[in-house]
Amino acid sequence: MNILITGAAGFIGSHVAEALLARGDTVTGLDNFNDYYDPARKRANVKPVLSYPHYRLVEGDVRDERLLADLFAHGCFDKVCHIAAMAGVRYSIQHPGLYESVNVRGTLNLLEQSRRHGIQNFVFASSSSVYGVDTPIPFREDTPVSRPISPYAATKVAKEVLAYTYHYLYGLHCTGLRFFTVYGPRGRPDMAPYLFTKWIAEGQPVRRFGDGSSQRDYTFIADIVAGVLGALDADLPYELINLGRGETITLADFIQVVEEIVGRQAIIVPEPPQPGDVPLTCADITKARDLLGYNPTTSVVDGMHRFWEWYQLGILKSQ
Repeated sequence: MNILITGAAGFIGSHVAEALLARGDTVTGLDNFNDYYDPARKRANVKPVLSYPHYRLVEGDVRDERLLADLFAHGCFDKVCHIAAMAGVRYSIQHPGLYESVNVRGTLNLLEQSRRHGIQNFVFASSSSVYGVDTPIPFREDTPVSRPISPYAATKVAKEVLAYTYHYLYGLHCTGLRFFTVYGPRGRPDMAPYLFTKWIAEGQPVRRFGDGSSQRDYTFIADIVAGVLGALDADLPYELINLGRGETITLADFIQVVEEIVGRQAIIVPEPPQPGDVPLTCADITKARDLLGYNPTTSVVDGMHRFWEWYQLGILKSQ
């Protein structure tokens, strides 16, 4: 299959590209290498796949309609895997307009090109953030998501609605994948698994927002990639599907896991909960199992051991 991946130099996108190429697909990766975090990290992410003969990297922005029109006109894509987005709840509160333009307008541009060029399947990244607060546990895909509590979450809801509109009007097959706190090698440096590992390893204070009782459904990158490939292969008419581990861990316990793996005790600095952060996420993954054959196998302890191995390699290379 010939697949376009947006956000191909990011954490999730680079892993998906690598998996598709390894099984023999043709991949075009699109990324604008923005400076939300160091673009050099993204250059390192794509380096392993640049040698594949069936991989092409295009530097560009999903908001650039002319670029997308040319890309689709000459790409002959069968499917689109749309992962590009402005990420992060807290940053979205400071820059809501940026999130709207990238996440909503960018998605609309891609849906329009997909409609015009007869794309078979449009798989896109949504988020557990759409569930907001006071959602019954575990989170089910049929739960109303009309009350997001951050601009980031609101843009993810908007993407889901736009995708349904294009499915309804034009028959475009669309699957939205609601990712639950993805972590692992190449993980974003602004996320808790990376930050806690760095702070504890370096003996720096660990900023713990809240009393440590908040809970997250941490999902290892390899399990997420398996779910994304399953969605690309399934060609479902229109679905929203949770991709999580289906289990939670408290913030306090997660920090303890990192302490044990790194071999140092954390210096905890308690801070108030942050606006826009939800107190708990927990995925019901029944639908993913039934429709995608999804079966997450990596525990938080095993996943963080693998992250720590990758993290140490990066530190050694930089010295």
